[in-house]
Amino acid sequence: MIMPRCLPAGDGAVLAELRSLDETLALFQALGRRPAGVEDVVPAARTLLVLFRPSALTASEVADWLLRTAAALADAPEGASGVSPAASDARLVEIPVRYEGEDLDEVAALLGLTRAELIERHTGSDYLAAFAGFAPGFVYLAGGDPCFHGMPRRAAPRVRVPAGSVAVAGDFSAVYPSDSPGGWQLLGVTPWRMWDMERAEPALVRPGFRVRFRDLGAAGVAYSLPGENARPPAATVTPMGHAACAAPSACFDVLSAGPQTLVQDLGRPGLTGMGVSLSGALDRGALRAANRIVGNPADAPVLENALGGLRLACRGRAVVAVTGAQAEIRLTTAGGVRLPAAAGRPLALDEGDELRIAAPDAGVRCYVAVRGGWDVAPVLGSCATDTLAGIGPAPLQSGDRLRVGTAPGGARPGAVLTGADSPPPLPRRGELVVLDVVLGPRADWFSPEAIDLLVHQEWVVTPQSDRVGMRLAGAEPLTRSRQGELPSEGTVAGAIQVPAGGQPVLFLADHPLTGGYPVIGAVVARDLDRAAQIPVGARLRFRPIGPFKEILP
Repeated sequence: MIMPRCLPAGDGAVLAELRSLDETLALFQALGRRPAGVEDVVPAARTLLVLFRPSALTASEVADWLLRTAAALADAPEGASGVSPAASDARLVEIPVRYEGEDLDEVAALLGLTRAELIERHTGSDYLAAFAGFAPGFVYLAGGDPCFHGMPRRAAPRVRVPAGSVAVAGDFSAVYPSDSPGGWQLLGVTPWRMWDMERAEPALVRPGFRVRFRDLGAAGVAYSLPGENARPPAATVTPMGHAACAAPSACFDVLSAGPQTLVQDLGRPGLTGMGVSLSGALDRGALRAANRIVGNPADAPVLENALGGLRLACRGRAVVAVTGAQAEIRLTTAGGVRLPAAAGRPLALDEGDELRIAAPDAGVRCYVAVRGGWDVAPVLGSCATDTLAGIGPAPLQSGDRLRVGTAPGGARPGAVLTGADSPPPLPRRGELVVLDVVLGPRADWFSPEAIDLLVHQEWVVTPQSDRVGMRLAGAEPLTRSRQGELPSEGTVAGAIQVPAGGQPVLFLADHPLTGGYPVIGAVVARDLDRAAQIPVGARLRFRPIGPFKEILP
């Protein structure tokens, strides 16, 4: 009988833990119609992550839905639930591999095999593409030689794993579709592109396919992708370019993009089946506020500028607004005359006017909206730039030209942020920030002493932080009370993941869809915008809003 254990994963998600991949996929397939308020379900090795709107559902109601569905499976005929081995008529994808990975010799030694024996075992079986996660095109491949099952991850994940890396961890093999952080053991690399937005089917491998690896070092092994897949790999991001600016539309020339300026909106909901996470603006409240000021719909694309340095020259006439981090806003005419300018209010620009954003005094990211929205081509239904997945518009560069769009008005033009709707003061470098967290889903992997350390120790934001997550450093690392590897499972924005080294990572908007290190807690949704504005060098403290406990109907 399938009986999921339901655990908290923040204040808007429930993690259902099962005993096997078979049970997980059986329950996933049986869920059918979702209750109003359930936004997505993310399957993984032994879990289902259910994302829901707390305004529509409670965690207990989500748990009740899961348990009732699981109980109904008990009446199914013997053997009817679960996932069967890859059918012989399922599509087979043979992936060529150069077995020269950084961890190849270490894994061989761990298994007591020679290099040749390891390669023979890795190429000697078919794999089932079970589910997608971590990043678009990253598919967890079940099966293979049992010697690889239970393979430990690296003690600390690499900051960059090259695209095409063939890796093993837990009970799975996989191919990294893009450059990204990762803690799997690297066996080799394939020249094939696992995810390409310009192919008719962007994912080379999808759940349900069969996969077999082939050794490119073996005599007579040579592969080329058939048909349209044989063309050179294409970029997954859309270059901004230098489009012509035709009347009556205005446009802006990028004189300087600063350290990082990206196009963002509210992201890509509902695409987790393709391995695509939500992404979108880190400070969603600041995005909505900027759009409201200029009269745009809340989800119109804006510019997300990190650490200032953005300079834009207006061609034509436009109305813009800047929100987010506390930074000096300068507006000058083509003749060099300084004009009044401030954040949180509409700014009218004429031909040749230049907008500048200085380095923030507090916070990290400013948001620039223009009336009509930025005219940017959507990718998978959104204009957001996902830096981990490499999906969306390319980061802005000096010399780019941005056209102003014609988004329909969704609010009163010319609104001004007042004291009532302005956000609280933003954090500065060195200051202490307290964030509320929900403990779980894997708080029971840690001792009470480690939970106490998480709560009472201060954590410093390190320079290795980005849109994927904030890497934190504490005087004492968090230690586990439970050893062993955690099968990959779904994660949420705000999750506090703890690698084996014990220094936590706080996931932000571009976090991986799934992860393989235990999540000790998750920052509550109301604090995520504030978390996105915490600068490097600031200090964090986490405040639990209750004890860790299993969710019951």
